Amino acid sequence: MPQHLVIVESPAKAKTIEKFLGKDYRVMASYGHVRALPSKQGSVDVANDFEPKYAVLPESKRHIDAIKKELKESDILLLATDPDREGEAISWHLLAALGMDSKKKSVPVKRVVFHEITKDAIVHAVENPRDISLELVDAQQARSILDYLVGFNLSPFLWKKIRYGLSAGRVQSVALRLICEREKEIKAFQEQEYWTIGAELATGKGQKFTANLVEAEGKKLGKFDIPDDKAADKLVKALENGAYSVDKVTRSERKRTPAPPFTTSTLQQEAARKLGFSAKKTMSTAQKLYEGVAIDEGLVGLITYMRTDSVVLSNQALQEAKEVITSLYGKEYALAKPRFYKNKAKNAQEAHEAIRPTSIAHTPAELKKYLSSDQFKLYDLIWKRTVACQMAEALLDQTSVDIGAGKGYRFRAAGTVIRFPGFMKLYIEGVDDQTEEKEGTLPPLTEGELLKLQKLLPEQHFTQPPPRYTEASLVKTLEEYGIGRPSTYASIMNTLLERKYARLDSKRFFPEDVGMVVNDLLTNHFTQYVDYNFTASLEEELDRVSRGEKLWKPLLHEFWGPFSSLLKQKEGEVSKADLTTEATDELCPDCSRPLVVKLGKRGKFIACSGYQEGCTYTRNIAQGEQQESAEPVFSEEKCEKCGSPMLIKDGRFGKYLACSAYPACKNIQPLVKPKGTGQTCPECKEGELTEKKSRYGKMFYSCNRYPQCKFALWDPPQPGPCPTCGFPLLVKKVYKREGEFLKCPKEGCDYRTEGKK
Repeated sequence: MPQHLVIVESPAKAKTIEKFLGKDYRVMASYGHVRALPSKQGSVDVANDFEPKYAVLPESKRHIDAIKKELKESDILLLATDPDREGEAISWHLLAALGMDSKKKSVPVKRVVFHEITKDAIVHAVENPRDISLELVDAQQARSILDYLVGFNLSPFLWKKIRYGLSAGRVQSVALRLICEREKEIKAFQEQEYWTIGAELATGKGQKFTANLVEAEGKKLGKFDIPDDKAADKLVKALENGAYSVDKVTRSERKRTPAPPFTTSTLQQEAARKLGFSAKKTMSTAQKLYEGVAIDEGLVGLITYMRTDSVVLSNQALQEAKEVITSLYGKEYALAKPRFYKNKAKNAQEAHEAIRPTSIAHTPAELKKYLSSDQFKLYDLIWKRTVACQMAEALLDQTSVDIGAGKGYRFRAAGTVIRFPGFMKLYIEGVDDQTEEKEGTLPPLTEGELLKLQKLLPEQHFTQPPPRYTEASLVKTLEEYGIGRPSTYASIMNTLLERKYARLDSKRFFPEDVGMVVNDLLTNHFTQYVDYNFTASLEEELDRVSRGEKLWKPLLHEFWGPFSSLLKQKEGEVSKADLTTEATDELCPDCSRPLVVKLGKRGKFIACSGYQEGCTYTRNIAQGEQQESAEPVFSEEKCEKCGSPMLIKDGRFGKYLACSAYPACKNIQPLVKPKGTGQTCPECKEGELTEKKSRYGKMFYSCNRYPQCKFALWDPPQPGPCPTCGFPLLVKKVYKREGEFLKCPKEGCDYRTEGKK
């Protein structure tokens, strides 16, 4: 019988770790959080010093019971939840759910922390346990309670003043503000015309290159100094008969250093840029790589923990990187001494290492056969970034040439030649917006050399508004402000999309009408609480709690007093009509009363102000009045009928996939593919039962070979067979009075287990 009981969050991780520890250890999963603040009013007793009223999650009760049963046969309990603030809190909540507080411990309890799931890391962690860090737990409690206080007090305020069902979040609202303010900047933007003049030149040997005009009539040209076509034409005429010659050649060596290894935010940014992954997809794929993948050596975690703000690499990783670089690229690409990056993490307890492969010797090519397409792409990105950060600098020869074109006129050309690629041979970091012109190469040029003008190239330009945020640039901005933490970025953006405060079109965030209204309310009336600096300073206060420099309950008092007072004040000051109704200059065609713009469930529309007097005139906002129309959103899917790209469309039951070749091809598919249950269809014995939703939103389980096989169940299938009739599977039923039990779905069979409440 195992003497050591180890608890982790996920069953996949449990399976991997149990293989490393051997027969004396039993590894079980808590399946994530086991206790939380119930989503209802009164879950935090503000009057009683913010006492939280935690409750065991209904889906966690059976897991807690299983752990309790195993605990009776164990000599020690090792809590091995994730190595961050949230993981620390899960361990603490688990003890409470098991009835094992600091005074009532049936067995010794220790905390085990590791940042990679490899045999050496697991064994070392188990041999060096510690106690639960109550400072980290308190910081997580403070964060949860702050989020609860904001959400469960500000959200009802939004219901009264805008529309029922809306919500406000402490960090989510700040992210929404960024998106909405950028949209306002774009709408207020006034484009400005300007021109540039280039010259295509040739050397005596006929080698051509292009230069740009930088000085005219003895004056250095600014961006807007050629404002229109008349000014450009005037300069072109002055330059047509000029004598062109090389005045000055400047050569310089430039060194380029690789980007540091990945943190959570930089991984999300780069995966969005290079792979087109959403933050949510990046984190779920990284989670699978971290928890363990079956390779020749067995189940092993392929990357270190993916929630970190550290850029530090272990000595072992640095040595491995040097060996791999020397082997694959040669000694000249390896460093004599490792390159170290400055760690920006303010809390050293939370993150000890950057995201890296657990074994750099495992190249992406070697592991490709074991990984799914997404897993391979992300592992390849992490491996390249890790290796590149320890490769030699790139050496670039940069040449700048000044070219005279008559008295007072000067052109300039620049070119870059890579003399030694260094890390660039493997990896170059992506950028969010490609606004800079790329420099080309120049032919050999000497001072005094005469050049021949081939043609002048006047070009019209217009200034561009600031770009809307992508997931990558939004994460980068949140991190720069110090808002949120590595584990929260994906959920922040997902919440904005789920609540329809914003939408993603062409991978850019567009605020919805309701998002703009909510943001206006919060920024005008709760300015401090959506202020970037205030939110960032609150994160620092939480970090101080986690470092033991501040107590958590005084922090809650400091926040709650001013916040609750302001909320009471705004209850009487803010009018719903002011927020959801805008005046127009039009009159109603039916009754001649003024028309107004109102906010409805599907966005803004035109309505008569005499609605209460019986006038029902309404109309959609005309195309010219609407915000920029959304471009078609292409998914990564291809139509299985005709091979055309699939579009993401909005329908009455939510988003779905539709073939872009419509009307020639009318294929449509659900956006979220049915989730498999792992249970073979008992009727055809070929298909798998998958989780689906009916048109009314009710969950059911049907064979994935539909319409060939039409077997379906309303209840979740469970492994069988039925002890009474031998039917291949059972179903799980849950009733409020009877609790949870298993039942045979075959008609005429009355087999069922006893209910568990």
